[in-house]
Amino acid sequence: MSEVTSALLAGAAVLALVLHFAWLARRSRNRAAVARAADQASIRAVIADAEDVSDGTAGVITWEGSWNGQRVQLRTIVDTLATRKLPTRWLSVSITEKTAVPGTFDMMMRPGSPTTFSNFDHLDHTLPKAPGFPAEAVLRTDRRGVRFPQGIIADHLEPFSEGRAKELLITPKGVRIVWLLAEAERARYGVFRQAAFGDAQIDPVLISRLLVSLSGLRDAINRNERKAA
Repeated sequence: MSEVTSALLAGAAVLALVLHFAWLARRSRNRAAVARAADQASIRAVIADAEDVSDGTAGVITWEGSWNGQRVQLRTIVDTLATRKLPTRWLSVSITEKTAVPGTFDMMMRPGSPTTFSNFDHLDHTLPKAPGFPAEAVLRTDRRGVRFPQGIIADHLEPFSEGRAKELLITPKGVRIVWLLAEAERARYGVFRQAAFGDAQIDPVLISRLLVSLSGLRDAINRNERKAA
């Protein structure tokens, strides 16, 4: 085989690889666009005026809108921290309205490694738990010596009974639950290091359920504060 023929064959092989990778990238972008549109449709089934306000942060998509007269935010977060066995996809559901608490109250289930969606690891003070909190929960706050209505909070932890709710955050600016949507497909991540989540989509029923839970919790906290005043 001549050197010219060898060079041509090598060039053809390189071109074929380039075209193949370009096709894979295009297919991946198309799938991502379809999945994003499906998520938005699910969200708008519950929050009709939801708008995509994402700021370009890798792996994070954010929607904001109104629900039952309250400002709300939904966010999907792909967590690929190296300390995790598999990448995870989280759903963060928030009501961003004033809440009558004296500081940050953060309940994290089974904390073991840093997360990309929470400042839990930066809160300095651990709170003792009142009866009614899950055994796997750890409570922290940003202020020493403050008191939170733990009895009321404990009465609104039904979403944490299934093992998929990860965090409950209560601050003067609102309340939030973080929910595990899916873990990455092990085979694809192990071979290609791609965080693919299969057919995992956002369920409108789940969105409604978490918003109802958060709204009930926030209302109960605010009613308790008004009574105390």
